[in-house]
Amino acid sequence: MALQLNERFYVSPQIEPDEVKALAEKGIALIINNRPEGEAPDQPTGAAIEQAAIEAGISYVAIPVGPNGISEADLDAFWTAVDAHDGPALGYCKSGLRSAVLRAFALAFKGTPADTIINEASAAGLDISMQRPTLEAIAAQQGAKD
Repeated sequence: MALQLNERFYVSPQIEPDEVKALAEKGIALIINNRPEGEAPDQPTGAAIEQAAIEAGISYVAIPVGPNGISEADLDAFWTAVDAHDGPALGYCKSGLRSAVLRAFALAFKGTPADTIINEASAAGLDISMQRPTLEAIAAQQGAKD
């Protein structure tokens, strides 16, 4: 059950290789795997999802978000992947929340206001309001670099 954050980005709980073809049929151009490999014993491997994506004509990238959090390199990898594709992307993790937070931090990194990010997620049914201090700190840090 993917949640649409906007016309270009969806988040989802763990997907299975046999679901990837349907994602391609819905127009998904990029799958972003935000789960560390082996996070849970029942999760499919990233390689299995990647192979299914290749077979379905979808690009695949892994940007694992684990207990150490999200780094600036993760934000750069996110934008590199998303900017390289014209069609919509789907980020997935165990519940979809980490994928939404990675995107939220990436948006803040590019200067999107925290209220805009939080409201967009809320409209899709996700509460990321607890990330407000981090979103504001990322935006302030980026503003200081400009």
